Amino acid sequence: MSDPVRGDVSEVDDGPEYDLNFREHPERYRHTSDERGAFKISPYKSELLPDWTISDLRPAAEAARTIHDRYREYREAGDFVGMDVAQKYLQMGWTRSMRYAKYPGGQKYVDGREREPEVWYDPEKRRIARVYRFHLDRVRGDDAYERAKARHRERYGED
Repeated sequence: MSDPVRGDVSEVDDGPEYDLNFREHPERYRHTSDERGAFKISPYKSELLPDWTISDLRPAAEAARTIHDRYREYREAGDFVGMDVAQKYLQMGWTRSMRYAKYPGGQKYVDGREREPEVWYDPEKRRIARVYRFHLDRVRGDDAYERAKARHRERYGED
């Protein structure tokens, strides 16, 4: 029997991951280097999503700081899943705001064809992206994150 939570986590289809508390069941969490699962991994989505925004610079900068602070709280608690999901929210802030910085309305594709990016179509979104990237780089450069990721993989048999 395959484990749908440890496999690819769809961002569209509802699934059992909505009914699972990953803090209580970290063995069911599968690390991925992308943002997959950020909106489905409970209880972290409830703890991080309300703070996440890329709307305007001031609230986005506060959101990035708050999410980074949460990352540190998860690190202090030895909670790799929380650390990893917080990292995903910082990464998502960076990638989403960069898309809006380069493409009008954030629309990378028109009629199924990729648009040419504009050089800083939206300068405020570029500033937001840089704020998120600042915090994301600190998480990615944190030796504690790398050690926790290695322990999680070793403990739960990930590749």
